[in-house]
Amino acid sequence: MGSDLPSFIRPDSAETPYDNAKVRRRSSLKVSLQTWLSSSVSKSCTSCSFGKFLAIILLIGLGYVVVTYTPPPGSLLQRSGEHGGDKQQRSSGQTWRKTMRSKDVKSVPQNDTKVVTGDLLQAEELIWRQRQGEVVAAFRHAWKGYKDFAMGYDELQPLSKRGNDGLGGLGATIVDALDTAIIMGCEDVVQDAALWIESELPGRLQDRGQVNLFETTIRVLGGLLSAFSLLGGEKESALKFGVNPKVFLERAIDLGDRLHSAFSMSPSAVPFSDVNLREKRAHAAGFDGGASSTAEVTTLQMEFWYLSHISGDPKYGKSAMRVYEHVKGLPKTEGLVPVFISPNSGDFVGNNIRLGSRGDSYYEYLLKVWLQQGGADSDASAVTYLRDMYEEAISGVRHLLVKKSQPNGLVFVGELPNGITGNFSPKMDHLVCFLAGTLALGATRGMTKDQALRRGFMSERDLHDLKLAEDLCHTCYQMYAVTATGLAPEIVYFNMDERSQTGQDGGRKDAKYAHDIQIHPLDRHNLLRPETVESLFVLYRVTGDIKYREWGWKIFQAFEAHTKVSTGGYSSLETVTTVPARRRDKMETFFLGETLKYLYLLFSDRSVLPLDKYVFNTEAHPLPIIVPTSANGRRNKQTLRSRLKDTGR
Repeated sequence: MGSDLPSFIRPDSAETPYDNAKVRRRSSLKVSLQTWLSSSVSKSCTSCSFGKFLAIILLIGLGYVVVTYTPPPGSLLQRSGEHGGDKQQRSSGQTWRKTMRSKDVKSVPQNDTKVVTGDLLQAEELIWRQRQGEVVAAFRHAWKGYKDFAMGYDELQPLSKRGNDGLGGLGATIVDALDTAIIMGCEDVVQDAALWIESELPGRLQDRGQVNLFETTIRVLGGLLSAFSLLGGEKESALKFGVNPKVFLERAIDLGDRLHSAFSMSPSAVPFSDVNLREKRAHAAGFDGGASSTAEVTTLQMEFWYLSHISGDPKYGKSAMRVYEHVKGLPKTEGLVPVFISPNSGDFVGNNIRLGSRGDSYYEYLLKVWLQQGGADSDASAVTYLRDMYEEAISGVRHLLVKKSQPNGLVFVGELPNGITGNFSPKMDHLVCFLAGTLALGATRGMTKDQALRRGFMSERDLHDLKLAEDLCHTCYQMYAVTATGLAPEIVYFNMDERSQTGQDGGRKDAKYAHDIQIHPLDRHNLLRPETVESLFVLYRVTGDIKYREWGWKIFQAFEAHTKVSTGGYSSLETVTTVPARRRDKMETFFLGETLKYLYLLFSDRSVLPLDKYVFNTEAHPLPIIVPTSANGRRNKQTLRSRLKDTGR
């Protein structure tokens, strides 16, 4: 079926995932059934032909009950969330029966659950596979709208049924969605995208003018590189989906050469923010005094380094890594940095410190570049300093930015608009919700918590970081649960006055955290962002706690209920605090490239793109972790555990 997982995405060396049955709830019906199957009565009933016949009839009847059974509220099998309703539940039963009839049921991955006796006792995991299939259907609906009304444009405007080129005219949705289609096994979408990239993208690269270095790198270059990797480009393996991955490498090199002018033309190690692709020239931004965003110039390294790795040309990675080497020597505030930096002087500009817009992915890539270049697996890595910078920054976040709301104590990350000498702002962008996943990834190095503990990888600091990740993820989910639509606004403010019981709420008067979370009129929009579901995905992979899947499913249902456009595509919202929600007539590329991808992976088996083998760029494009080799070409065997012991961490 559509949600089957392509086998080539599973590394041969992936370990058998740990059992998470202790955190998975079972209904009373299933407990009774398991008891019967293991009892002496069942054995005696099946000892004769007539008894076997009765047993078969009973199992068929129980199968019907499982399919049509309506569990009590809160059960894992409960299909109707806040926005799903009875119609959604009936659809679930029908799809489940169809799934059970499918010849593909035998191939449904079961590595992340303890399988008890019989197909019926696999119902919970089959439910998650069915939900995964619904995410695939949503992806196809989004792609249909784009293909029908905006093919070749950067983005779809689903209400007006047209496209726009707000990202430079490189068909950004096509490239951003490509590896999602590969992961989901949507062969027709892969072929459509590959054909356009092969035939149309070269002309766009030659003819188009100005693009933003950061957005083009993370979406287009990252998408090309990920597709090349997932389709086996490095291994020269047999063609998958009938697509030759070398096409993506050729386009990536062409684009990389044009974008590289941002580095080569800058007077400092900090690249310019804007590039003219046609002329292969770059210049500083035309606003903010020509300053670049700190996040933008430090969120290019995964892509350019991997391009050097697969192309054999070191210039891309060398130029990108020079930025980190430069930033390492700049003054910081407990590891935290301002959100602007000048490519002309190479210095930070201003005092504004935040982990939201313009600051977020600086902290994300400190960790992810370290992971990508094998820092967690070998002391031969040349980027150990990035892990040190990351840990210093997280300590600064804890000390200066982490607070609790009133009256219910939600943990959040605020801002210092005027630096440490100014006032603290309890403002938190939805973008900051990336941090929960990053903290969990940093604490376990991509392994499960149980694996990391067994191997001695987790220090006391790591355990504290994982706890902070869980607290932040809870807060991010409540940003959804507090609104009338069940979707989070772009920005919230947290109440820090224990005497205050007023504020601009999200429309849910019965929400537990209605007094903790305040939503201002200009911040009520939702852009289909992925950061919360990204963190849900990472935390589920790390902890195995089923609540992260359940939260993700409710968020997906809310997207379906309020953003789906009947003719194809999904629309961002003008407001999330009232129903019906006003729509903005824009489908961001990252809805296909990130949001739906992370939801799909949240409902998938752990062996699919394991986090100790792949690292996702800030646009959710997975790239392989490359472990450094020693001088004789063999993998260095010294583990992180021994290094932690050596350094006293």
